[in-house]
This record gives sequence, C-alpha cells and structure tokens, in this order.
Amino acid sequence: MSTTEKSAFSQRFRGYFPVVIDIETAGFNAQTDAMLEIAASILEMDEDGYLKISHTLHFNVEPFEGANLEQAALDFTGIDPTNPLRGAVPEREAITEIYKAVRKGLKDTGCHRAIMVAHNAAFDHAFLSAASNREKIKRNPFHPFATFDTTTLAGLAVGQTVLAKACVAAGIPFDHKQAHSAKYDTEQTAELFCYIVNKWKDMGGWPLAVPEEEEDDDATVVSDSASSTDTE
Repeated sequence: MSTTEKSAFSQRFRGYFPVVIDIETAGFNAQTDAMLEIAASILEMDEDGYLKISHTLHFNVEPFEGANLEQAALDFTGIDPTNPLRGAVPEREAITEIYKAVRKGLKDTGCHRAIMVAHNAAFDHAFLSAASNREKIKRNPFHPFATFDTTTLAGLAVGQTVLAKACVAAGIPFDHKQAHSAKYDTEQTAELFCYIVNKWKDMGGWPLAVPEEEEDDDATVVSDSASSTDTE
C-alpha cells in the first residue's frame, strides 16, 4: 500500500481504523455469559478511495470457566458449545489473533487506533471488552467506548435498522439460513458499512468540499474541543 493510500485511509475517519466485528454469545450479560463465536472483517481502501473487505478472521470460542449458558440463546443461534467438531479455541487465543490482525491494519494504513463497527455495536463492544479484561489482555487496540453502529447508519441511509432488511434495501444479498453465524453476519455488516460509506462518497459527502485549513475559527475551536474529549 502506497503512502498516498495510507494517508487517504487515515484521513477518512480522523485516524481511526474501522474493524467490523460480530460476536455470537450464550446470553446478553457480557460479564457472565459465554462468547461462543467471534469474527472480524479487516477493511481496505482502493486507489479511488472506496472501502471494501480485505479479509475476515473467524473463531469458534470455548466458553470461559464458569460461564453462563442460556438455553434460549443457544436455541436462537443453533450453537452447541459441547460439539467437538466446532474446533473451538480459548477466548484469549481468538482475541489475541484478531488484535494482531488489527494492529497490522493500523500499521499498514497509518491509523492510530481501531474503532469497532458492528450492528447494535454496544452489545459486541461490551462482550469484547469484558473478554479482554477477563483474559488480562493489556493492549486492546480498540477505542474504549466509541463505535460505528450500522443500526444507526442504516436507519439514516436506507431506512432500515434490522441487518437483513438493511442489506436487502442496499442491494446486498442476505441468506437467512446463514444468519447468526459470526462470520456471515460480520461480512454482511461489513458490506453494509462499506456500501454506506462509499455511497456517501458518491453523493459528494467525501472528500469535504471545504479543506480543514479554511474552516473559520469557531469551527476549529469546536473541533479541537471535541477531540480533547477522546481517549487515545
């Protein structure tokens, strides 16, 4: 990737590197319920400034010791945590491998921090943060609270908030039989996110019409104040 491409990607989200995540769980409580699957789609930007999926990592995950398994959640996802054919790995291994790929993406693009993209992002962010803390993983590359939520973005862009309906509205095929698999849902969410960002570019929303250096003083003050509230 050239220096120009790195600069374009890093400038697009103010130095943040979006990584699409989906986590399948055994309940809704991030502190007590097991993570059963996790997938992460790493994005790239082409020479024309359009986002697309580079590659996706996927892991079936062993429930951590003492984890709660809600039967209703297992019935919903169709995941059998005891099935030896799952090839499940400890959550520390899964998270560590994903973080390695994320850090490589940061280096390749010149971005300074990853930001999670997910559908109903607060849910996935809470589970990933809880697992990282539980496993005492110190170098979490993701922003500690900021996310890009495709539920909200899709509501604005295509008038739908359910992932399947938003994909269909955006012209992205959606196979309900594959839904609730972390890999499938991650890649569909990534396709949706890229569609929205690229559509905004096509509509003239990026690059900005007014260069940042030509903003008036009031805008600069507001921008600087907002930046100072970020946790780097």
